[in-house]
Order: sequence, then C-alpha cells, then structure tokens
Amino acid sequence: MDTSQHSLGALFKQLGLPNDRKDIDAFLDSHRLVEGQKLPDAPFWNKAQAQFLREALQQDSDWTEEADELAVRLSD
Repeated sequence: MDTSQHSLGALFKQLGLPNDRKDIDAFLDSHRLVEGQKLPDAPFWNKAQAQFLREALQQDSDWTEEADELAVRLSD
C-alpha cells in the first residue's frame, strides 16, 4: 500500500518539475488549458508526463485527486 503524502508539490516532483511553492505558482500563472482540453492533452507536457497523467486519471490512482486539482487550477 502506498502511504506517501500526495500533494500538488509531490505531483510536480513526480512529473520532474520544480516543486516549491514559487515554482508551482509560476507554472500555474504561465500555463493554461484551453476550453475542453483534458489535462494530459496539454501541449506543455512531454510524452512521459502526459502518459503519467493519463494513467493516473484513467486508473483512478492515488494521484487522481492532485491531477484533478491541477486541471482545475489550469482552467480559466
């Protein structure tokens, strides 16, 4: 059983992105999903990041809640 803490910062770390508060805020300020675009389909992910997000959402994994939060925060 995975007992690690899942947070938005941990998700950014899992995606290989800088994960301190300032870097997350900068990412959120500079990236947006277009209307109707699914999180894994955004053009700013590399192939591995997109695949991770797609699998997290499809498999309702431990990361689903954080991926959903990220999608909301990237939407207008």
